Amino acid sequence: MLDVSEVMVMINHLIRKALVISIILVLIVSCSPGLTYPNSLNDETRQAIIGITQTSMPDLGVAPELETTTWVNSDNILRLKDLSGKVVLLNMWTFGCVNCRNVLPHLIEWHNTYEDDGLVVIGNHFPEFEYEKDLNNLKDAIINLGIEYAVTQDNEGSTWRAYKNIYWPTIYLIDKNGHLRYSHIGEGSYSETETAIQELLNE
Repeated sequence: MLDVSEVMVMINHLIRKALVISIILVLIVSCSPGLTYPNSLNDETRQAIIGITQTSMPDLGVAPELETTTWVNSDNILRLKDLSGKVVLLNMWTFGCVNCRNVLPHLIEWHNTYEDDGLVVIGNHFPEFEYEKDLNNLKDAIINLGIEYAVTQDNEGSTWRAYKNIYWPTIYLIDKNGHLRYSHIGEGSYSETETAIQELLNE
């Protein structure tokens, strides 16, 4: 019959053995390649298996339709319903606003970078002052500021009010299904906004 000391030795030996096996298993798992799935699975199924969503941005519902009829840098009147399958960046701005001007270089860069990937940048120009209501002044400003994306004149504020907008500038991101997914007021958060653009383009 084993005495207590012999039993303790055996238990210690088993514990050490179990510990070594556990370490080996951890090393094997950590060094093994990640989970792979058959190529036949579509992205939606693969995401469901992995258990993650493609974006953390909330769905804020159907975005209000654009109401304006006067457009610059576009041969057509643009409507969200006609832009299905595209990601739309809608910028509420006015050309006399310094903060709006400071945001423009980023909008121009995103337009140039992501247009071929499906991003449509639209400037909704809601004037603050009387001289900004003049279409010729708006056209001159668009040229001088180097804006090549579509801009719409919203003198009556129809689109501005539809979005319950208050501040210049405000950026809205609308997904491929026409749903509002992101907004940002004022300058800054450019990396965050660009990441949101990329996520929506990849959905």
